[in-house]
Amino acid sequence: MIAHFVSLALLGSVALATACGPLAAAELRAGTAVIDVTDPGAEKVHDPSMAKVLLLEQAGKRGVLVTIDAVAIGGIGPIGDQFLAELRERLAREHSIPPEAVIVNASHCHAAVCADIADRVVAAVAEAKQRLVPVKAGTGTASETRISENRRVDLVDGSQADMRRAYSMPADDAIAAIAPIDPQVGLLELERLDGSPLAVVYLFACHPIMNPPRRGTSADFPAVASRVVEEALGGGAVAFFVQGCGGDINPVRYKEVDQPADAEPLGSMLGGTVLAGLARIETTADAPLLIASELVHLPRGTDYEARIERLKAERAALVAGLTPTNISFEQFLPSLIAQAVFPGDPGRSRQRTLHDRALAADDADETAEHDRLLEAEVVAYRKNIEAMERITRLNVNLALLESHRARRDAAAGAPLDAEVGGLRIGDFRLVTFPGELVSGVGLDVKQAAGHPTAFVAGYTNGYLHYLPTARQRANTGYAQEDCDCLVAPEWEQVFRDAAARMFSTLGAE
Repeated sequence: MIAHFVSLALLGSVALATACGPLAAAELRAGTAVIDVTDPGAEKVHDPSMAKVLLLEQAGKRGVLVTIDAVAIGGIGPIGDQFLAELRERLAREHSIPPEAVIVNASHCHAAVCADIADRVVAAVAEAKQRLVPVKAGTGTASETRISENRRVDLVDGSQADMRRAYSMPADDAIAAIAPIDPQVGLLELERLDGSPLAVVYLFACHPIMNPPRRGTSADFPAVASRVVEEALGGGAVAFFVQGCGGDINPVRYKEVDQPADAEPLGSMLGGTVLAGLARIETTADAPLLIASELVHLPRGTDYEARIERLKAERAALVAGLTPTNISFEQFLPSLIAQAVFPGDPGRSRQRTLHDRALAADDADETAEHDRLLEAEVVAYRKNIEAMERITRLNVNLALLESHRARRDAAAGAPLDAEVGGLRIGDFRLVTFPGELVSGVGLDVKQAAGHPTAFVAGYTNGYLHYLPTARQRANTGYAQEDCDCLVAPEWEQVFRDAAARMFSTLGAE
């Protein structure tokens, strides 16, 4: 079996369900704390990175949701691979929270985080424990279509390309179609019994990469959105951003260069959407708590050699196909513009062209011949540019493939352990996974769950790089999602099956 069911930990009254339905939930208590985890050695800070703790307690059982403004929980970035195990061990020992009841989600912003982050999170949990109060819970959704776009495009040749700042986009006439986004915002609202807001959990799928590094370390648009929500609610309410299935989702207009990139408007719009969704939610004290965990094994990729050889062969063919030309870039650009603006008379008026032809009489029309030769030079030069851009994309993704082949070889092909997490608070149902889930997988899994408040988050309790669909992984165009990837295509069915089991456990069927 590729997947192996290892453990299932249950907290809360949902586990007491009978054939007649779940019993009334015991009192749910929650406490929050926020702590700055910005690297003190960061050269420049645009805005701080925060770790936020939502401690939950019901019927003597505890669980915790931690959100961190960081690129990943281990794997890449400043948070080491030992962080999660250390955090879980300490929370179990110091605060009686079972390891499987610790859920840690990274927003995936590329911020600089401090080395002692485990100490700070443990301290924040202790603070949240002192603030536990009875709460009511409510769940809902909102839709935000303005701030994200799918970064993969279908090309005319049947392959796909992606939008990254590491390389250029294909030419416009090579792009055939775009892929969809997931506009859903999943919402959980927790209120004190007097109706005052305590916490908001909101889930959305999009890479937080709109503030460029030159501005300094930044928590990007989720920090802006959370600030908007917290300031509007007041009373010390804490907003928790949970990254969804954003593996192939970028901030909208991420590749445009006509103005500086800016996360502020995106976060402001998302924050406003969250507030509008909260206004439609009704909370109830009958809010069962359940936290579950299952370990599955994902097969590693076995086709790196074939993909690397195909990529190298394509690159060699592109290099061999570069054509010598008589023109330089300084000559190419004005000639290209002239041919586009004045087709048939590049760089001259129509009157001048006709005058030259009249003077030529029966002799050869040297002006027309010159135009024909220059047009051919411009076409050849443009093809060279397109080949260069293609080679650039291939070089970047070749390095990713070779890196992951080395990882596979170092692991002797052993499968990857992946934790499928589950969290239910009232009607809010969340399944989590360690890798960068792409939007199509998230959309399908939510639809299969058949429940309007069933949500899926990646980037949680570990990091397994990109988890592309089978079609994306077989892409002959080579993109980051299908090259920065450790798994074989069969991973997808393993996850879909595990997610279905988890949603069933959470009561979303």
